[in-house]
Amino acid sequence: MIRRRFLPVFFLLVSLPMWAADTTNITVVEEILARVNNDIITHSELEHSKEEVRQELRQQYGNKADAMFAQREKDLLRDLIDQQLLLQKAKDKGLNADTDLIKRLDEMRKQMNLSSMDELEKAAREQGVSFEDFKQNLRNQLLTQMVIRDEVQPKILVAKEEEQKFYQAHLKDFAHPERVRLSEILVSTEKLEPGDQAGVAAAQQKAQQVLEQVRGGAAFDAVARQSSDGPTAAQGGDLGYFQRGTLARELEARAFTMKPGEVGDVVRTKQGFLILKVVEHEQAGVAPLKDVEPQIADQLYFQKLQPALRTYLTKLREDAYIDIRPGYVDTGASPNQTKPVFTTTAAQGAKSKKRHKKLGIF
Repeated sequence: MIRRRFLPVFFLLVSLPMWAADTTNITVVEEILARVNNDIITHSELEHSKEEVRQELRQQYGNKADAMFAQREKDLLRDLIDQQLLLQKAKDKGLNADTDLIKRLDEMRKQMNLSSMDELEKAAREQGVSFEDFKQNLRNQLLTQMVIRDEVQPKILVAKEEEQKFYQAHLKDFAHPERVRLSEILVSTEKLEPGDQAGVAAAQQKAQQVLEQVRGGAAFDAVARQSSDGPTAAQGGDLGYFQRGTLARELEARAFTMKPGEVGDVVRTKQGFLILKVVEHEQAGVAPLKDVEPQIADQLYFQKLQPALRTYLTKLREDAYIDIRPGYVDTGASPNQTKPVFTTTAAQGAKSKKRHKKLGIF
């Protein structure tokens, strides 16, 4: 599957004019590792990518990160070339991600409970992130996703027979014990001062009024979004599934005796006054195919996506001019790739080679 992390930002390099007369004092500022058509990939971009992967692995796997990085490192130049090819394809197709970029940034702003884009930019700066680089990084990610959506995804088909075969081969994976799916509305008392009986009574009265509102016909999820103090309020109070033995004893005794759609009485908890709704109540058994078919289809689709994407990227390589600096390897290279050939006179070649060496160009 396509990585969800942001791919490395591609920095713009300022090159010296080709007509510069005196090159004796030129300092190597950047080392070019690969040419992909008219674009380049530099040493700093590869190092930046390495650092991103290291940080991601450390966050996810802790002490195991170094061993996992050794496996990932060999493909990092390949990944940079992949992204460059996809971005070039996006440009050829005239794709524009500006609208999607604004939507994605606004979603991030809302998730972080920030009131404006200026606050989002400030939050990025406080974490040591260049907001412009971050936006360009995100724009690149969106553009590559667009190309994959248009060029790769339509060719991936999952047949009903494949779903049936997968289901039969993984029946044990679809078995589950008895469980209930719950939603909640919480009227919190955690911010009250100890001994504030009036505050507790007011919270209880509010919870009772909310319960009457729900039992009077108001949609539970709408009331939860408006009135719940719980962390699930934005999701309409959805708590997910619970097996026996995973809830507090009093709550479990109530939840597993309620019918789907039933709303329980107000319950006093350490956090406040709780109202529970049983959304589903499933008995132990194997989920029928119709219930897990979307899950199976997604799993089969993503199993096919990576090979299909690799095939597509191989074709892009074969249609491109790619040149890799000696000592570096593109692990996604195709034996049918064409390497650019430059024709020069001997004198021109010697002069160009000397000048390129000073510039860090191979």
